[in-house]
Amino acid sequence: MSIAHRSNVPPLTSRDTPKSLLYQTVQTSGPSISTLDSAFSPFDSEDFQAIHSVTVASHQAEFVHHDPLAHINISTPQDCHTYPELKRKLYSALAEGDEGELSIAIPKEVSLRQSGHGGHSMANVATPEPQTPGPSQTPAPGPEFMPIVVHIEYSLRNPVDGIQFVLPTDAYPYRVPHAYTVPSSPDAARCWVPCVDNFWEKCTWEFEFVVPRYLEEPDLTQRDENGDYVEQQETIPTVVVCSGDLVEQVAHPNNSNKTIYLFSQTVLTSVQHVAFAAGPFHIYPIAADSPEEASGVTQPLMHAFCLPGQESMLHTSTSFLRSAMNFYCTDFGSYPFGSFKVVAVDDMPVQRFDSATLSLVTIDLLHGEDAIEQVIETRQALSHSLACQWMGINIQPKAWSDTWLVNGLALYITGFFIRRLLGNNEYRYRLKRDMQRVVEWDNGSMPPICQPQHLDPPDVAALPFVNLKAPLVLHILDRRLGKSGTSLGLSRVLPKIFLSAISGELPNNCLSTHSFLRTCRKVSGIDLRSFAEQWIYGSGCPAFGFSASFNRKKMAVEITMRQEAPAYRALEHNEVSKLLFKPVSFFEGQMTVRIHEADGTPYEHVLDIRSPFKRYEVPFNTKYKRIRRNTKRYLARQAAAQAAAEGDAEAAEAMGLIDMGFGLEIWEKEKEREIWKVADWTEEDEQVMSGATYEWIRMDADFEWIAAIAFEQPDFMWVSQLQRDRDVVAQLEAIHALAKQPTAIVSSTFTKTVLVSNYYYRIRCEAATALVNCAIRRLEFLGLFHLFKLFLRYCYEPEDANQDLFTHNYVPKPNDFSDLSEYFVRKTLVHAISQVRFENGKTPAIVRQFLVDQLRYNDNTANPYSDAFYICTLVSTAACATISVAPPERGELLKEEVRSEQSAEDANLLKQAVDEISRYRSMDRLISSPHNVVTIAALEFYLLLTAANLLPNDLRVFFPLTREGNYTQVRIAAFDGLFMSKWYTPAIMRYVLAVMANDPSRVIRRHVARCACQSLALLVSMNEMKNGLKDSESLLIEEDGSMPPQAKEVKKSDVDLMIKVLRKDREIGKNEVLREFLMPIALAPDVDQEVRWGIIKLADMVLRGVEETPPKVTIHLPPTPVAEQAPQLPPAKVPAKPQRLSKTGGPPQRPHPAAVATPKLKIMPSAARAPTPSVPTPTAATRSGAMPPPPVPTKAKPKPKPKPVGVTKQPHVPKAQTGGMSVNDLRACRNALKKLKMYKNAALFMQPVDPVRDHAPNYYEVIKNPMDLSTMGAKLEEGHYKDRFVFEADFRLMIANAKQYNVSGSYAHIEANLLETFFERLWIRINKTLEVANKATEPAKKELPCIVVKPLPQNPSQQPTRVSTSPSAPHRTTAEQPAPRPIIKLKVGGGQVKVAEKVDEKPVEKLAEKSAEVSKAPKFKTRKQKIPDEAPPPYVDDGSHDLLQEVIAIEREKDEEKRQRRMAESNKESPPAKASGSGPPGKRRKPNIEGDEDDVLMFATPISRKDKSVPTGSASTPAPDRPNAAPPKAATAPPPKPKKKGPEAAPTPAPAPEAPRISIKGKEREVVSASAQPAPSKPKGATSTTPINEKKCRDVLRVISKLPEYPIFAQPVDPVRDGCPTYYEEITHPMDFGTMGQKLTEGKYASIEDFAKDADLVFSNCRTFNPPTTYPVTCADIVEKVFKKEWAKAHEKKLPWAEKRSLQGLVATLVKEDISFVFREPVDPVLLGIPTYFQVIPKKDARDLRTIRTKLDSDKYDSIEAFEADMDLMLWNAITFNGADSEVGKISYIVKDRYKDMLSNIKSGGGTKKRKEGDTKPAPQPTKKAKLG
Repeated sequence: MSIAHRSNVPPLTSRDTPKSLLYQTVQTSGPSISTLDSAFSPFDSEDFQAIHSVTVASHQAEFVHHDPLAHINISTPQDCHTYPELKRKLYSALAEGDEGELSIAIPKEVSLRQSGHGGHSMANVATPEPQTPGPSQTPAPGPEFMPIVVHIEYSLRNPVDGIQFVLPTDAYPYRVPHAYTVPSSPDAARCWVPCVDNFWEKCTWEFEFVVPRYLEEPDLTQRDENGDYVEQQETIPTVVVCSGDLVEQVAHPNNSNKTIYLFSQTVLTSVQHVAFAAGPFHIYPIAADSPEEASGVTQPLMHAFCLPGQESMLHTSTSFLRSAMNFYCTDFGSYPFGSFKVVAVDDMPVQRFDSATLSLVTIDLLHGEDAIEQVIETRQALSHSLACQWMGINIQPKAWSDTWLVNGLALYITGFFIRRLLGNNEYRYRLKRDMQRVVEWDNGSMPPICQPQHLDPPDVAALPFVNLKAPLVLHILDRRLGKSGTSLGLSRVLPKIFLSAISGELPNNCLSTHSFLRTCRKVSGIDLRSFAEQWIYGSGCPAFGFSASFNRKKMAVEITMRQEAPAYRALEHNEVSKLLFKPVSFFEGQMTVRIHEADGTPYEHVLDIRSPFKRYEVPFNTKYKRIRRNTKRYLARQAAAQAAAEGDAEAAEAMGLIDMGFGLEIWEKEKEREIWKVADWTEEDEQVMSGATYEWIRMDADFEWIAAIAFEQPDFMWVSQLQRDRDVVAQLEAIHALAKQPTAIVSSTFTKTVLVSNYYYRIRCEAATALVNCAIRRLEFLGLFHLFKLFLRYCYEPEDANQDLFTHNYVPKPNDFSDLSEYFVRKTLVHAISQVRFENGKTPAIVRQFLVDQLRYNDNTANPYSDAFYICTLVSTAACATISVAPPERGELLKEEVRSEQSAEDANLLKQAVDEISRYRSMDRLISSPHNVVTIAALEFYLLLTAANLLPNDLRVFFPLTREGNYTQVRIAAFDGLFMSKWYTPAIMRYVLAVMANDPSRVIRRHVARCACQSLALLVSMNEMKNGLKDSESLLIEEDGSMPPQAKEVKKSDVDLMIKVLRKDREIGKNEVLREFLMPIALAPDVDQEVRWGIIKLADMVLRGVEETPPKVTIHLPPTPVAEQAPQLPPAKVPAKPQRLSKTGGPPQRPHPAAVATPKLKIMPSAARAPTPSVPTPTAATRSGAMPPPPVPTKAKPKPKPKPVGVTKQPHVPKAQTGGMSVNDLRACRNALKKLKMYKNAALFMQPVDPVRDHAPNYYEVIKNPMDLSTMGAKLEEGHYKDRFVFEADFRLMIANAKQYNVSGSYAHIEANLLETFFERLWIRINKTLEVANKATEPAKKELPCIVVKPLPQNPSQQPTRVSTSPSAPHRTTAEQPAPRPIIKLKVGGGQVKVAEKVDEKPVEKLAEKSAEVSKAPKFKTRKQKIPDEAPPPYVDDGSHDLLQEVIAIEREKDEEKRQRRMAESNKESPPAKASGSGPPGKRRKPNIEGDEDDVLMFATPISRKDKSVPTGSASTPAPDRPNAAPPKAATAPPPKPKKKGPEAAPTPAPAPEAPRISIKGKEREVVSASAQPAPSKPKGATSTTPINEKKCRDVLRVISKLPEYPIFAQPVDPVRDGCPTYYEEITHPMDFGTMGQKLTEGKYASIEDFAKDADLVFSNCRTFNPPTTYPVTCADIVEKVFKKEWAKAHEKKLPWAEKRSLQGLVATLVKEDISFVFREPVDPVLLGIPTYFQVIPKKDARDLRTIRTKLDSDKYDSIEAFEADMDLMLWNAITFNGADSEVGKISYIVKDRYKDMLSNIKSGGGTKKRKEGDTKPAPQPTKKAKLG
């Protein structure tokens, strides 16, 4: 869809209410279009009326108009600290507005009819560019449809942007009312017309304006004979000027007091290039040149318009435009439009607004006939506005990155007209000065002028630099194209481009950098890729250093060249900035060197620069030496010069190489030379000069480089270059070089340059400025003498010819500025004199008196030109001369104020200067200067002296001039002075904020908002704040004013300190006025957009913003990955096996749950005495990763063993493990995924490929199984991975996809290779770590398809149990049990069997006793199923310990002999289970079984492995009938039964030391009586718990209590106070943190789980009662997040103290032994002579005993296994690097055996005790005593 034509009918009145009808012809390209999107953003105010009706093809249409910026509101608008929320919503609204704000639904009655031909009305283009919008591009093949007419009726009232109404007010009663469009914001066009607000969307336009005939109402009393109103003579009719051509102007058919203007724009134009103005304008037609008319060539119509009263200035300012039009048409092609208009309007926020055929300019550009400086500025601005019609409006940039080209070409062709208008010298001088500015600017802080990767408009801050550099780049491009010999440079390229735009060959008239360079290459045949990379796509400028010497043997000049790149050097170590700014490290190309040899003939040579340093040998042509000054040839030339000076034209023509200075009369007379103190070369200088073989050398003579060129040659050569080279650039270079080496001869040379009028006036001004460098004490201030002597020409001569110029009073003659060059030289001399300084930085008194005299005696009565700008120069130089440039002296006693050393003479001169300035200011009030420039200069004078503390800060000077009624620029200068004072006092702050909000001038509002931020930074840096930047640590007395070292160190944080000072300042950060009005102004609907951003920046500086709660983001995953779920399998019905008597007695066995589906194993209770077939899905159990406890009957039946009590539902298994992944694998995969996402080369793989976003439309055709890191993370958390190897496979699939789709060598392919390499290294480490952790469990995983329970052979009283490894083998039991059940039991050792038999005979007692018996039963270990480290479910005693014992027995048989011996030793003392299921086995267990027991027992508890003790309340039920029961270690796994909780659920306090005693295991021989220990059973129904740790719980409560969201949860809900009467009806179990703290104090928590449940209850209650996204729920989310984080921190796993101490002893023992000498210290590759060590062994994997000991001391190990892994890694590194057969390798094996021996003793002897202590941290000694007792 595109807009083909628009017709706008806006009636305009003087009451700010344009009402318009818009007709849009919409060209459609397909039959499926249903809506039209347009942009219309009028920034609704209260009385704004928007769109009234919309019709599509004469049918009423529905529409939706939504302006995102119109209704911005924030949560608490009265709180000024919420400005970050406003900032975010503004960004969101602006982004939303880009999508369109007016949507129109096409009615069903509108039919899309095919036109029958495609592409007929559009130009066929050879190269279609589909990414460029617009109707001029080649349409895609297909049918074309008839256009649709859309009619929109809308009105505007008081528009904030887009249209500016200028009306007379009380402050400006004589202002002429008028209106015009204004680019007040980037999207200003949509603010006054519904449009497709796109720079590249073009169409034709028709405008019909209905305006009042006269703005003044007719006098009703004056009528003619016919009764009509009589028009007054002075009444000016209303004129409308619009883009396009005026079709007709007619009277309104129904109202004679109105006029209709019709305009038509037939050339396709963007809405952003459409403008109009309406008002009583005076019309000035710019006449065509008569010779052109005579020749029959039609010239475009040109008119200039201005407001009444400015007619005289209009002709002077715009008459030159006809010559500019003719120049552009002749050199660059026909004018692309039909006419051109210039309208001067008032109160315009920018200097110029260029639109198609129309330029709106500010009235400040108009000037009278007596102006001088303004003439140059106005001609530059208006000629540029005309050039923009060709390049910038008719031709636009194809993309935002091509802005440099369009702007640069417009300025480039403007430069050519300026060259014709002002001369070639002015043109080249401007180029040179612009080049110097670019070199200073482009030092690493500026981006390239073209950044194709940036899709946004150029940054406003960087745009001036782009506009400065772009025409220079085009200039050097033109020079290089011209050097090819086959081209005339851009003079052949530009006409081709303009012709293609007019003829329609340029697609959509959009010019791209690529097509421009392609055209240049076609024209010239030169490959410009290197040029483009350096100057267009790269940043920076080269800095050359040249030196030259003459080689007499070779008769050649040796030129040494050295090139540096300052921008690259500045960003060399900043990789991010290098990628953004692309600084060029080396510039290559050709440079022209011009050697002026001894005979004066210039010879050009080309240096081919291909390296940063090179020495060139340039051949020399002249065979004789330089001409001596005392030769006849020299005398002849001097005589000829004298003749030429006397007027002999023939002699002047005969002189080919005459110096400009010769012929100057005063320079040739000896007496005059003495008066002027002219210095000449000494004899020694003459000898040196005579020995020189060439006159001078010029580097880059053709001006082909934008570079800083430093060239060393003697001063006499620079003097020759200045005097004899006609090029102003050469003369300027010579002046700058000589200024760096001040001597008497240099001062004389500069003086002569100023005197000789043959020099261009800019060079004379530069020479005058350079004389300041010679005004030094070493030369007796010769430069100042020459300056005074030069200025004396404009003053009355002294009566005494020998008058000392340093004491003379300079009374100027009456001004006569007829000679403009002398005028500029005079101004420069005044400025140069004011720059002279003594060593102490002060200006000589004679200089200040001189400036006062110039102000006092200035006489402009007979001068035909205005002296306003000359007076401004005098005023500014007086201020400059009054201020010392020396740094202020500060010290400990004088921190704040500058030490003033004003003498009486200084005070007198200052008073005289102030009096003169006041006089001129008063005169300017009576007889105003142009634009009040004198008043502005006076205000700047006061500002400078106030800042220097030379004048008191008097706001009465500035404040009155800030009010309405003053000239805009005067108000700006007054506000600048106001902002440099304490404007933050409440009264002035209120005034400043009122100006920002309500001032009628947009310019003032924006300036005040911008300066409010900048002034605060200045005031802080000037120490104007009360508590400024406190340098308390740097209170040193500094006599020289230099910065103290401490201050230099703090300099980096100056910005932070400044903001801190501002926020703490009572008058700024705590300013009540600012806090009260800041947000209302920012939220006002009619506030200017720049003012709003200024307010937000101000708030950002002085207020601390409130952080917003981040919104919850719901991510909808793409169709892949498909949820991978194992197929539904039939339930694994485990038939009941014959029930056997429990060895220990107690409650009956609990049934196994049956597996209903994979991946979770759920074994349902089966019928008693059922046959026992094999398990049909043997792998289900191994993949489940856990053995969840089954549902338990609510009633205990009197069987030999009671039914287990506890959970009635399946335990919770984390979602990420539902696929069967173990905890270790899950942690490893999460860790790997986290590191992969953080890796620098992972950016391309973070999210699924989007074919549109990633420009890969056929991606899903090539890649059938896509994969990415976010999808892998989602699958991991959803439990789609059964182990880490499937995760690895997905990663390799992702890499394979990237390599398949992207060709080798591409960016994505390289990134995939790098990421894969990183993953390989990471995955190897992960696999090694997991292999060590799972070493003992791997065989069992393969051999446990099903489980059969047999008695242990170690127990003589019972038959052993065995685990059958055959999948088809049925469960067999040797125990004589009549009622078999699907149970899993762990075999218990011999000492416990007798107890079991005793208990077995007892009848079943009440449930509490049963629970106690179960708790005293030996602890059984469950065999972990395939995945060893699953998050543990609740553990219950179901008799499954025997089965685990059998699993362990099988593993022992499979182990090596050494471990079998330890296993046998361990089997003699069969280890009971531990309470939490996470501790190590008995102290003589072997290491691999220790790991198994830990992991399997972990499944029996829902808490983390850190929870290793039971709560004290678990000892509430004693068991008096079992005095010789099993050891207490079995008491830690009682069967939970929540429904039978009863009174035993209440915890009974028990002595703290007994808690660890209950959970001891592996100490079968240490059996204590029941009287020595309480019954260790847990409360029924409870899972395995951890005793309460009051300190940790209080720490967590203390942390969350500091949150601002905490208070609503700090106390119980009060239905009345909190306004929620139904709270306790909906929430049955209320809870709050205050109540939790009280319960902690009263000791009502038995375990940390109870505390955590209460905390969860607080959050769940909040979410139950309050709807989502409300404030309480948001608070709950924040508090819960912090609670979980602190809760996890409080229960971090650490190595127990005893184990840590044992391991420290192990390391210390190893270090003492001789065999460990290799491993004691870290490897030093340099010291040991093995430089490749860290290439083989990565530095992060290097280990040694000192490193391991350090990690051990700093608690880096959370388990013995982690310590063991590091020891193994240390030894493996040694073997890897040295080889297994080397001496170091053999020592490694010896150390390995030794440390394994010692470690096994620690594991079997001390590890058990320490693991069971866990988080309760009891002292080990009391525990041992309790057991032994």
